[in-house]
Amino acid sequence: MSSSLNASEIESATKAALQAISATPDLDSLKQVKIDFIGEKSALALANRALGTLSPEEKSTFGKIIGAARSEVNAAFEKRTLELEAERDARVLLEERVDVTMPARKVLKGGLHPLTILTNEISDLFIGLGYQVADGPELESEWLNFDALNIPADHPARTMQDTFFVEPLAARLVMRTHTSPVQIRTMLKNEPPIYVICPGRTYRADELDATHTPVFSQVEGLVIDRGITMGDLKGTLDYFARAMFGPDVKTRLRPSFFPFTEPSAEVDFFFNGRWVEWGGCGMVNPKVLRACGIDTDEFSGFAFGMGLERTLMVRHGITDMHDIVEGDIRFTQAFGTGF
Repeated sequence: MSSSLNASEIESATKAALQAISATPDLDSLKQVKIDFIGEKSALALANRALGTLSPEEKSTFGKIIGAARSEVNAAFEKRTLELEAERDARVLLEERVDVTMPARKVLKGGLHPLTILTNEISDLFIGLGYQVADGPELESEWLNFDALNIPADHPARTMQDTFFVEPLAARLVMRTHTSPVQIRTMLKNEPPIYVICPGRTYRADELDATHTPVFSQVEGLVIDRGITMGDLKGTLDYFARAMFGPDVKTRLRPSFFPFTEPSAEVDFFFNGRWVEWGGCGMVNPKVLRACGIDTDEFSGFAFGMGLERTLMVRHGITDMHDIVEGDIRFTQAFGTGF
């Protein structure tokens, strides 16, 4: 028998491998056992490579011994692998089981801000009347924000105290102070008849306090058609007010002045025993129509604009603007928005 291989050593290596496999507690440990007792540097693998140095007679003898040993070890390894996998699966089923009788967890769905809810409600109201909803950029040209609306260069609203001008000043860009530029864009793009509302954010240089905010929301309406009168405007505002504040609400128009309407009026409504100022309105100034290329001999129109924060505050008894703008979800939850 060759001195390079020994039957008793092969038997000992086999027993050691079988004992290590049997004692392995988990699949991770079994990976190391495979490396130590079955891998290329294991005793049985080295003995198998040594067969090439033996004589034909010895190779036949030891080949059978080593082959049987390796088969026994591999079979034990496969068996232990199946056992440990079964134990793992049973443990996972036990540890990760789900009690289907337990009540479901409450999931926070989130929701819309009350201003968004109000905007959607107003949009739906006017869409039902045949209006379209128009929007435009919040960074606006000075011409669209002022000049096209017949607001002269020396008007106080154009000063730095009221308007956010964007540098470089030579670009003559402003953060829009109202959504009226959307009306101008609509008239420049479309031929009458025009029936649109224009909701959106606007910007003015105000301090945030209980009743003011530098970023606020408006909804404006514009109608351009043949034969439009102040009576059409008053009827529209009455319908709008009743939808917002209840079927018994009353409205009134007080004479006022706006460069882009003539005649102009302030809109008030009677709510909870008092008159509340709501917004401005009037017949579109012919100068504005002509600036947009509309024939004033054929068409006339009206426009109105209301603050959405004011509408929301009066409608729901909100007394402090901070509640609307500071993002406390407790305020939003009061509107049933799904939190």
